Amino acid sequence: MIETFEELGIAENLATGLHKVDITVPTRIQSQVIPLALLGKDIIGQSATGTGKTLAYLLPLFQKIDPTKREMQAIILTPTNELAIQIQHQVEILAINSGLLVTAVPIIGNVNIIRQIEKLREKPHVIVGTSGRILELIRKKKIAAHTIKIIIIDEADRMLDDKNLDSVKAIIKTTLKERQLMLFSATITKSTIDIATTFMRDPKVIIVTGQSNVATEIIHRYLLTERRDKIEDLRKLVRKNNIERALVFVNRSYDIDITVAKLNYTGLKAAGINRSLVNTDRKKAIEDFREGRIRLLVATDLAARGLDIPGVAYVFNLDLPENPQVYLHRVGRTGRAGQSGTAISIVTPREATVLINRYCKALKIEILSI
Repeated sequence: MIETFEELGIAENLATGLHKVDITVPTRIQSQVIPLALLGKDIIGQSATGTGKTLAYLLPLFQKIDPTKREMQAIILTPTNELAIQIQHQVEILAINSGLLVTAVPIIGNVNIIRQIEKLREKPHVIVGTSGRILELIRKKKIAAHTIKIIIIDEADRMLDDKNLDSVKAIIKTTLKERQLMLFSATITKSTIDIATTFMRDPKVIIVTGQSNVATEIIHRYLLTERRDKIEDLRKLVRKNNIERALVFVNRSYDIDITVAKLNYTGLKAAGINRSLVNTDRKKAIEDFREGRIRLLVATDLAARGLDIPGVAYVFNLDLPENPQVYLHRVGRTGRAGQSGTAISIVTPREATVLINRYCKALKIEILSI
């Protein structure tokens, strides 16, 4: 059994950098991915949210980058601006803590492209961003694709959907065939794997199932009710527990606006995010939530990808997903960084019988009735 990052092949300065933020033992996804990534293998990796996927690819990426060369060496593709900025921030922290002079810039849409071009003149080692803007800058010859040695696709199931696939493939085609490709997500379908294998070289598929690391810090509860009473029951729970900030999940994007309207009508300040929002509206909703101007942020699974807001103590499910791993992905938005969190599902009797029991069995967790 692997006990340390050094045993996985990670250099001492990187391991020391991890120790500074109290990360000493590799997670399962890290233990399986890092040795293969260091060997240059193409990888498709799946594990639940909160299990350390970002470090699973950042650590070998850092080790393979030559910081003495002023050239672009890696691209990390993300579906949202928020996730790109979060990853870029993690790169900066890892660089500072390890003492490695690895540089990164976020290249995202709806941002002044002239300023981005100025940043690219500094030849950052890592480019983190959305596929549309990165492809645009490659075509403008502002990103030197021929020097890219590693491409990482985060939230791969979303990046390989109909909306993003063409731009992702176009970026890959601009790089040399010898480059390494790694894809990661909390949920990867067979369709995603089938698509990925068309442009990867004998990829190693790593699927880590079971309970997320964060689940031990999360209290799982459910409240039995009728569908028509879900909003009112949510209102009562928020008031009773004096909840200052919570995420609310629904299954369908067209339910977001309806849910937000009903919550605001009850006196709870709420906003919603979905894939159809322009980035400025999405950014405002997230910023209002982050700063406490709204109490509840309503989202679907896809809309919440890449969303990482510290201090979210509660996650509510107004609808339940069929897949237990998707449930785990949702509730993993709370109980992070060693903090406790509570996940409450407001369910009908049928949802409790079918889905709650399914989660308990598949994830080996206890979900108690309120």
